[in-house]
Amino acid sequence: MKRQPLPVVLSIAGHDPTGGAGIQADIEAIAALGCHPVTVVSTITVQNTRNVQRVTALAPELIEQQARILLQDIPVQAIKIGLIGSAANARAISSILEQHPTVPVVLDTVLAAGGGTELASTELLRTIREQLLPRATLATPNSLEARRLTDATGLEECAVQMLESGCKAVLITGTHEVEADVSNRLFRPGQASVDTHWPRLPESYHGSGCTLAAAIAALLAAGQSLEEAVARAQEYTWNSLCHGFQPGAGQYLPDRLITCRKRMSPS
Repeated sequence: MKRQPLPVVLSIAGHDPTGGAGIQADIEAIAALGCHPVTVVSTITVQNTRNVQRVTALAPELIEQQARILLQDIPVQAIKIGLIGSAANARAISSILEQHPTVPVVLDTVLAAGGGTELASTELLRTIREQLLPRATLATPNSLEARRLTDATGLEECAVQMLESGCKAVLITGTHEVEADVSNRLFRPGQASVDTHWPRLPESYHGSGCTLAAAIAALLAAGQSLEEAVARAQEYTWNSLCHGFQPGAGQYLPDRLITCRKRMSPS
């Protein structure tokens, strides 16, 4: 009997050689939540767990070719977008999304590295606002990114502006705020925000945003509603961070496969 295929999630993101973020992070989260990851690499980075030293964006035509040949062969149930690399790449990704308007899109607006390295030019920011936000089912900026993507300072007003751009929903994460707990807020047009609160962990983590966005994409691909996917993905991400580890001298990395190892370990 032919096995029922797994839901497929396409990740368009950068390569992080530490495995903490980017394509490798997406692969782990998507697979851990029962989906099959396929990938399009947008950038090559030189980095370690301390900071990003160099980012080289791939040519936009190469991104389009990677995506086109994949999507001609494999139906995908969700698309997750991470580090983009250039405004030209953002336009190429927008063209890809335009050809697949019914596929849910989770946009992780990666604008800076955890160590502080700038990852988005003014032109890229403008292109994200004008061409990618209107095609996103959900954007997942942290509070700093939400303010950079808008001309607002209050997070609710940031969300309103992003929704007015055409983005269908916005999840603003509160890791960079000063409250004792981390508060994440899901905004949708015409509805009250859904706020969730998580105990603030003591360490600094590399790849938490990638983990969250990829997990939401996987759960959407598996057929969950947006609200269910966002709630479960936050729980999965917090658990991954709670079991994080420090392989180098810099940030901790999420353990996205902890639940898989628990299932495989002898009782």
